[in-house]
Amino acid sequence: MSLYLLTADEIAALAREFRTTHDVYGPQSHPQTGQVFFDLLAEPEDLDLDAAIPSMPVKEILFPQMERILTYSYDSDTQSVRMEKPYTEKPKVLFGLRPCDLAGIMCTDRFFLGQEFVDDVYLVHRRQSILITNTCRQPWDQCFCVCLHTGPAADEGYDIDLTKLDDGNYLVHARSTKGREIASAHAWKPADQSHLAAKAAVVDRSVSLFPDLAKDNKAWVSRAMNRITTGFVKHEIWEYIGQQCLECGACSFVCPSCSCFNIEDKTICDSDCERVRTRDSCSFEGYSRMAGDHNPRAPVEDRRNKRFFCKLSYSQSKKYLRPGCVGCGRCQWVCPGDIGLPNVVQYLRRETTE
Repeated sequence: MSLYLLTADEIAALAREFRTTHDVYGPQSHPQTGQVFFDLLAEPEDLDLDAAIPSMPVKEILFPQMERILTYSYDSDTQSVRMEKPYTEKPKVLFGLRPCDLAGIMCTDRFFLGQEFVDDVYLVHRRQSILITNTCRQPWDQCFCVCLHTGPAADEGYDIDLTKLDDGNYLVHARSTKGREIASAHAWKPADQSHLAAKAAVVDRSVSLFPDLAKDNKAWVSRAMNRITTGFVKHEIWEYIGQQCLECGACSFVCPSCSCFNIEDKTICDSDCERVRTRDSCSFEGYSRMAGDHNPRAPVEDRRNKRFFCKLSYSQSKKYLRPGCVGCGRCQWVCPGDIGLPNVVQYLRRETTE
């Protein structure tokens, strides 16, 4: 095992070093509001590894809300077409990822890279990215990662993992080839089994705090997964959930694992055009509309049950090797209709006990 013990100053020095060769993103707390954003670091001192879960998912960096993926023009005189890919490959470091956001990245990796076709645009963002995770020493109000096995500590998918121990030092685990290459380039102090035991104590304490601190959510999902997979959910329940949905799409845009998108071609001037990819949401009425204006999912409840099927069904879990929900609780934050995934799970669980 490639385990090392670093001080907080050495962690800050690592972030400064990365900034000379990479775009470094990390959690930052807004000085006035205290709101946390995972954004490009203007200064290494802005990195706040003790900050709560960011307001927006980290997938915004690898799968932006709006992105130009192609420009092209047609010359009528020569009858020729010119095409250019405007995106460039730029090394990135995602420094201080919470485990739930890492699980979301793993879902989008499997969607864009792990199937029959590989998405070149996503691959450009992902290929030279370095993922550095940060163990959660405590849950926050909206957290339910323990129900989906995505936290409070990451166990796969990262390059380097950081765990702040009770003495203020960090246990560093270099897991991937990238991570081990970074570690071998530094004279870091090796860690031992006692430090692993100290990490286990931090994780166990974090788990034990969920009943007291994660007050917003109690989403025990196993029974809901069974009911959604087998289709044994009353239509009246989906109607009730659909009646509360405002079709705003906020849940999809803050979800770390949602990967739906739309493609649109726009004319810039007479002969120059651009192709833009924007993230889409199954909440929208036009999401499933077909040619001829036929819409097989016109009722909002039909779109809501498909969203939760995508997040919790066994078939989706088998396809992506884990549930589509990562337990971050952001959908609960932003939903004006109060039908974030934890509440829907409670509706389904109550139904099974009636």
